[in-house]
Order: sequence, then C-alpha cells, then structure tokens
Amino acid sequence: MNQCTFVILGATGDLTKRKLIPAMYHLIKKNKIKNFALVGAAITDTTIQDVLQKSQKFIQKPDRKVWKQLEQSSYYCQLDFHNQNDFQKLQKLLIRVEKKHKLPGNRIFYLATLPEHFETITANLSKNKIVQKGKQTLWSRVVYEKPFGHDLKSARKINRCIAKLFDESQVYRIDHFLLEELVTNIALVRFSNLFFEPLWNNKYIESVQIVLHEKIGIEGRGAFYDHYGALKDVVQNHMLQMLALIAMEPPKKLSGEYIRDAKVRVLKRVQHNDILLGQYKEYQDERGVNPKSRTETFTALRLEIANRRWKGVPFFLKTGKCLSKKETSIHIKFKNPTCLQQDCPAESNYLTIQIQPREGFYLQVNTKIPGETHNVTPVKMDFCHACHFGPNTPQAYETLLSEVLEGDHSVFVRFDEIEYSWKLIDKILAKKHPIYTYKKNTDGPKQLAIFNKKNNIRWRT
Repeated sequence: MNQCTFVILGATGDLTKRKLIPAMYHLIKKNKIKNFALVGAAITDTTIQDVLQKSQKFIQKPDRKVWKQLEQSSYYCQLDFHNQNDFQKLQKLLIRVEKKHKLPGNRIFYLATLPEHFETITANLSKNKIVQKGKQTLWSRVVYEKPFGHDLKSARKINRCIAKLFDESQVYRIDHFLLEELVTNIALVRFSNLFFEPLWNNKYIESVQIVLHEKIGIEGRGAFYDHYGALKDVVQNHMLQMLALIAMEPPKKLSGEYIRDAKVRVLKRVQHNDILLGQYKEYQDERGVNPKSRTETFTALRLEIANRRWKGVPFFLKTGKCLSKKETSIHIKFKNPTCLQQDCPAESNYLTIQIQPREGFYLQVNTKIPGETHNVTPVKMDFCHACHFGPNTPQAYETLLSEVLEGDHSVFVRFDEIEYSWKLIDKILAKKHPIYTYKKNTDGPKQLAIFNKKNNIRWRT
C-alpha cells in the first residue's frame, strides 16, 4: 500500500501548495509512505522546484532530510486538460518515473481543479489508458475535490461520465470537512457508548443545532463564491453530512459502504421547514461579485427528518461569513428532565461536539449548588481532544491521502448522498426567499431574532 505514484492535476493551485504537498511531507516523515513518486500537472509553464518551494512555507520547520526525499521523488508535467497529446506525455512520464523508482504502477490521481474540468479530465484519463476501469492487479484511484457540481443537474452529468468510465470502487469524492478529527468521531461516540443510543430519538431529544460560523469573508474568491453561496458551498456538503452522521440508524459496521448506506437513508428523508437568508453589507463590493448579487452569505434553516426515530425533532442549521466568531459545533438538546421536587429549575442536558476552534465534546449535566438544598446549576463534563491526545493529530488532508492509500471509502461521499443533498438545496432555491443584509462581525441579520422566536430556538454559544 505504501508504494504508489501520486498525481496532482491542478498542481499550481492553492489547494496543492497549502494542503496536499504538506500532507505528503508529513506522511513521508511518519514513514507511512516509503517508496513513492509525486507528479504534478497543470497548464502553467513552471518546474516542480517552483511548486515545492511555494508550498514549503506552509510546513513548520521542515526536516531537511525529509524535504530532500520529497524533492528527489517529485516531477512536473505541463498539461492542458483539453489536449490529448499532453495526456500521452503524462502517461509516458509516469511510466518513466515508475521505472526509475521501481514502483509497481499503483496510482492515485487527485483532481485539485474546479468541477467544470472533472468530465474532461475523467474522459482523457480513460481514453489514454492512464486509468482503466475496474479492479486491476495494479490499482488506480481517482479523488474528486468538492464541490461536486453546482446543482442536481450538473452533479448528475458529472457522475454519468465518471460511472461510464470508472468503477465506483476507484472513485473517491472528498468533502474535506468529513476528515476533521471530531467529525470522524461522531459515529464512534454514538455507537460505542451504550448510554447514548437508547436516548438517541424523539422521545428524549428536543432539538439538534449544527452551526458553522466563519469570521473571514470570501477571501478573494468572489467569482467562485458568487456562483454558489452559503447553501451550495457549505450546507449542501459539510452541514448535511454532519446531520447525516448524527441522525443515521446504526450501521452493521462502522466502515465503508455500511456508513454510506446509513447516511443515504437519512438524507432522502430530510425536509425543509423554514429558512432565513442574509448577505453581509460589503459583499456586493467584493472583487468578482455581481454588484447586484442576490447570493446569500448567511443562512439559518429548520429541517426535519421524516422517519420514526426523528419525527417532530427540529434540526437547526446556521452558517455564515463575516460573523462575530469562528465556530463549528453540534449541540444536541435533550428534553427537560422530570424533577423530583416541584418547580425544580433544572436546565436541559446538552451534548456538544465542538469541531472548531477547540476540538472536543462535553456533556452538560445538572447538579446541586453546594450549601443549598434544591437549587440546581448546569456543569460540563468536558473532553478536550488536544489536551488528551496532544496537538499533533493528523490534519484532514493527511488523513485523506492515508484513507485513499488504504482503499477505505468510509469518509468519502457516494453519489447518491450528493444527489439527495442537491435535491434538497434545489428545492429550497426554487422559491425566491428575501435576503437581509447584516453588518460584519455580528451574529447575522436582525431578522434572526424573528426566526428564533418563530421556531422557539435559542442558539448555543
């Protein structure tokens, strides 16, 4: 498994220098990949030395020996995604490199490109026999970075091309958010702790909140973001995937297709109930943004799941850019306790899974205030991930490459998951909702207070 050729298509982009090459470096340093070659390909006329140099600043104090090993095993191929001759050059280079490094021919192709290039690249990889369909003695695996289309129609078009040319076992659709340490931990926490599962239903849970707040704006990605917005860029993938992990039925095994089957069964039952959209005031002045843009940078949603386990339980989602703080958390609110004493002022219990900025989770329980007979106060039973395991747990893209090497699909998204997510988003966007402005560094539009009152929700902070 640790003898492989890595091919990055879109090697001069931001994702490669900030995430992929640093991830490769750390895997080499940890001896998780031993005999390897890295081939970068893009339309830019450059060198592999230049690509690596631009990435080096995103690695803290790189080890000289490890960095030299990476340099000596890396190559570059100038490639136009629409040019057949360039793909033939790439194939010849791969054969030469694999012979030089005595590699068997196992290959990982990472499409670090915009989704409009997915079909062209897929077709050319197949046509030039760089990737052959089906399970071969030597394997080829193809990783598609999100977003996977911009609506249901475009997503289906991309997938028809992929399904025609590659076997599903070769395909890895990545939502990098699923690789966050605490996100991958959600199912394990649920199903490996006996005291949670009996309470994980509408009899005991009052509501679920999923929040993904960002302090930053669109960071120079105006042309891209204006085509997507908060619903397509964040809710369709990151937030609905977290919802699916929280709400899915127990899978037979916590691996591969079992988890993906369980998530699909939830996503096909999600229904939209209420929505609020917002846009920060300076958004229309951003470079690349339409001056009259109606693209939302904030949304609050009430969703429900039409099945027996979750009937009547609201799932509240809230996300936005230029908000007052950065936070990604899931808050599960249990129903009010039945008190032994009349008028016992006890608060609801909460289980909070915090993904950013401080990884961990805590259970809020009620206890008596010392020295008083009946007065109750909430306290947190707290687990700090970094405190227990240290700060150097694997970063998302390091985990990603390891999982592809192992051939494990557990943290990757199957197309039917994408399809049901897009169906929901398309249905929401089919109706024109008002978009309210809000100031930067606030909690969103003032109309959020009306949404909260209407839905009887108080957001956790």
